[in-house]
Amino acid sequence: MLDIQTLRNDLDNVAARLATRGYQLDTAKFEQLEAERKTIQTRTQELQAKRNALSKQIGMLAGQIARLNATEEFDQADFNKQQVEIHKAEAAAIGDELKQLEAKLPQVLAEMDAFLAVIPNVPHESVPVGKSEADNAEVRRVGDIPQFGFEVQDHVSIGEGLGGLDFETAAKISGARFMLLKGPLARLHRALAQFMLDTHTEQHGYTETYVPYLVNADSMRGTGQLPKFEQDLFKVTSGDVIDAALASSREDQAGISPSPLKPFYLIPTAEVPVTNIVRDEIVALEKLPMKFVAHTPCFRSEAGSYGRDTRGMIRQHQFDKVELVQMVRPEDSYAALEQLLGHAETILQKLDLPYRVVKLCTGDMGFSAATTYDIEVWLPAQNTYREISSCSNFEAFQARRMQARFRNAAGKPELLHTLNGSGLAVGRTLVAVLENYQQADGSVRIPEVLRPYMGGMESLAK
Repeated sequence: MLDIQTLRNDLDNVAARLATRGYQLDTAKFEQLEAERKTIQTRTQELQAKRNALSKQIGMLAGQIARLNATEEFDQADFNKQQVEIHKAEAAAIGDELKQLEAKLPQVLAEMDAFLAVIPNVPHESVPVGKSEADNAEVRRVGDIPQFGFEVQDHVSIGEGLGGLDFETAAKISGARFMLLKGPLARLHRALAQFMLDTHTEQHGYTETYVPYLVNADSMRGTGQLPKFEQDLFKVTSGDVIDAALASSREDQAGISPSPLKPFYLIPTAEVPVTNIVRDEIVALEKLPMKFVAHTPCFRSEAGSYGRDTRGMIRQHQFDKVELVQMVRPEDSYAALEQLLGHAETILQKLDLPYRVVKLCTGDMGFSAATTYDIEVWLPAQNTYREISSCSNFEAFQARRMQARFRNAAGKPELLHTLNGSGLAVGRTLVAVLENYQQADGSVRIPEVLRPYMGGMESLAK
């Protein structure tokens, strides 16, 4: 969420920067809500001051009435009594208006919160301006593209040929965009995840976490998935069904309307539960930076992606990912982004997979990001690079939504900066290994760094 003070003080500039990412900020709506808020708060202050003044006058007149009655100045005392009644009536009217204003202010503030909740982050000044992925800036290419003396197969043909990749059975069990891995291929998938976790915990200093795969709406709002992207999420009914049914039954018998069950959401990425570790927290300065890694399944509806990557494992409803998350001081966040990017790149370097790094343009960045690098791995069957990791700095955007803070050197609470990146997407890494290490006979060489995780196996054969 953007800082409302920045909008108040620099609205036109914020609108111009948001326009570079294709978002048209409704400045008139913001100014209208701000004007309503100011009017209510100014009027409230005026009325409270007036009511306080009337209370003082009433108290003063009451004291005078007592003295006048004691000196038998009854006419003046009666006059003062009339003034007291007039002031009391005026104070009562002020009280009624204040109640109306007190009821209206939360409505305006709620409308402002809803307005702010769907505004994307402002791009960092270093982000190239553009409309689509075609305008992304290539930063570097690493590794040599492999050359084959035979007809290259894609990962689907390779995996099915090995007898370990089965989309037909997965479709029977669940439907389209799911996969079933078996035997050594399933073990290779597991080996990749274990290798990534070991590298990030043992060499890069991350703390491994095991997190819930179901989260509440507050967690989704905190990292920016809600309210704007609900259609991309899998939403499920929460709670124990039996307990919920019993609770509803008791409420019905008591004549109370049953409470609605709060929804859970399947996580689209471990970014959500891991980043929310610091929601509503004030972290001690000495605990920073905080670096977490988690291996989880990820669940995405892929709304609007029908017809894209329908063959194979590239775009699935369920896939595994090893996620890196950092929480740092604001002044450290861009150095942390370069570090996190390097950590993700290390995995591809150890696997000896060719890749490139691109800096996303304003029109291609995610909703919450201020800056994003994509790492794209080479896929021989597609003869192109495909995304395998996104590494982003969200600055204070997520922290403001979550009220995630740290106590700075002066002892004052300050918003954290949050970052995350895939280290890496496990399924897409498996795709890259299958295609880049394929052999003419349909077998697949196992990268040397993975062989200890595969019991010493050197290849997967038909």
